[in-house]
Amino acid sequence: MYRVEPGKGVTVSYEKHGNGPPLVLVHGGFSDHRSNWEFVLPFFEKQFAVYAIARRGRGETDATEGHGLEDESRDVAALIRTVSEPVFLLGHSYGAHAALLAATMVPDRVRKLVLYEAPWPHIIGKEKLESLEALARVGDWHGFSVSFFHDVLRVPMEELNTLRATALWAPIIADAKASLGDLRAVSRYDFTPDRFRDLRMPILLQIGTESPRELYVTDSLCAVHRDILIQELEAQAHEGMTAAPKSYAEAVSKFLLA
Repeated sequence: MYRVEPGKGVTVSYEKHGNGPPLVLVHGGFSDHRSNWEFVLPFFEKQFAVYAIARRGRGETDATEGHGLEDESRDVAALIRTVSEPVFLLGHSYGAHAALLAATMVPDRVRKLVLYEAPWPHIIGKEKLESLEALARVGDWHGFSVSFFHDVLRVPMEELNTLRATALWAPIIADAKASLGDLRAVSRYDFTPDRFRDLRMPILLQIGTESPRELYVTDSLCAVHRDILIQELEAQAHEGMTAAPKSYAEAVSKFLLA
């Protein structure tokens, strides 16, 4: 792994794969720099030099307490500054918020931006966060994860039970503790679409046709930005890069390399 120090005594790690124009990947919660991109990476690394950041508490990146989205965005911006040319930037879920904020910090170093279902902060309300904190205090990371996916992301229990029976569930549980930090951070985040009105790079907003659209900021961003596209991922929900990696990689590459 490579490392960068964005300041305040924090060390951030990332992996690099492939060759080509640089593509920075910012993973979401309940995943890390590997599990979020495991199935789509073989497609990306054939076309891009992929920089997969490990957010706080993942990989060899320091685990910190009380950090906010702005802190993790500075981590992403610090990585981008180490790349010798402007980058393509892709963020998923929480990572989409971090990528979007990072783009405001280094706008001249982001060629194009792809955001996949950045959630509205209000979906993690005070009552829901307290119930998740209670599960965390007793170390019930399985119950914590089930509650988040079912009660917050509205994944039907039948689909969730199917997921729990696969090898994909173990990495989710393994990341749950770090993801609590994500949920705390996003619950405090004051998302204001107008803040991003003046970004000049082309932006692609991805939304799964099976996702509850109102959970995500997609439409609100589209309403304020002049150079933005919404791409609906047919028959996908929140994890298109895992469920349909080939078609997902093709959709991203088509936009980035056009």
